[in-house]
Amino acid sequence: MQWADAAIILSCRKYGESSAVVRVLAREHGISGGVVRGANSKNKRGIIQSGNVVSANWQARLANQLGNFKIELLEAHAAHIMQDEAKLAALTSACAIVETALPERHPYPKIFAALHELLHSLTAISPIHDWRHDYIKFELSLLAESGYGLDLSECAATGITHDLIYVSPKSGRAVCRDAGEPYKDKMLLLPSFLVMSHESLVTSTANDQSPMTNDRLKEILAGMELTGYFLENSLLTPHGQKMPVVRLRLQNILKELNATETI
Repeated sequence: MQWADAAIILSCRKYGESSAVVRVLAREHGISGGVVRGANSKNKRGIIQSGNVVSANWQARLANQLGNFKIELLEAHAAHIMQDEAKLAALTSACAIVETALPERHPYPKIFAALHELLHSLTAISPIHDWRHDYIKFELSLLAESGYGLDLSECAATGITHDLIYVSPKSGRAVCRDAGEPYKDKMLLLPSFLVMSHESLVTSTANDQSPMTNDRLKEILAGMELTGYFLENSLLTPHGQKMPVVRLRLQNILKELNATETI
């Protein structure tokens, strides 16, 4: 059995003296694991990093075996953000959630594309918009492609499409201010950047290099709470999985951000 595909490295664990078991998200082959021989060598250490995009050639005698990987680097992302604690936490969190949440060997080309896009957002020299927004949208994409998508297009109670500020934790649907007010203590907050049109979002964030105000930080944290709730309660816990520690760490890092930090 053999296949070759573009893949994003999710994790790497030592295997024997000089090898490693590497797990990847391949574009057409999904979550797959394999042994990389000589993984500790100088040439391969920098390649086998979470978030790097590689050309992966997997081979095994039988389809259900662990198999072996031969990999070649296509895009190095981890090295570019190694000194940025928050971005590195976002990269490792995204990779860990994908590895934890998705079943093995099922193709998820849209999730591959969403993760690939997030990696470019994290490492962009001149970002189009806030990578924190992109991280939250990545988690929304993961939920949607896993069958647990949120409906943020209109109010679940009234059908209106404006003044949407809540999300029902039961239905995953948006709720407007008036309809949600009596139940606001039980509702999740809906950040405005998740309901803006694509055109206005690009315009507003591309031109916005202002400091990270308290209001903007609160919106990002609300977005993390929103996607985190559904990841944990819809996608992970029902399948006996726990929220990855690195995702909790990312949320803590964002909570500790100074309100004057520049994006």
